[in-house]
Amino acid sequence: MKVLTGNDLKSGDVVWWDGAAWSRHVVDAVDVFDQADTILAREQAARRVNAAYAIEATRDAQGVRPAHIKDRIRALGPTVRPDLTLKPADPDAGNWVI
Repeated sequence: MKVLTGNDLKSGDVVWWDGAAWSRHVVDAVDVFDQADTILAREQAARRVNAAYAIEATRDAQGVRPAHIKDRIRALGPTVRPDLTLKPADPDAGNWVI
């Protein structure tokens, strides 16, 4: 599965492509298949997102899980203080082992 991530141009928040717009929650990310370059070019030209890129991920019972540790930290927040992690729409997302 390939998903898109980047930073919201106005707020700087880490965002994930949900198929129609950008979401702060990795659980909303959708597989973009081979459309990554087309979507990235359009969204960056529209100045909605900065430094966006495609990553490998998997979907399991807990939702979307980025394959690389760097992107898992971007998705869930700091690993040293669970009280500072992003509180996504999925209340159990913070229970993932990074």
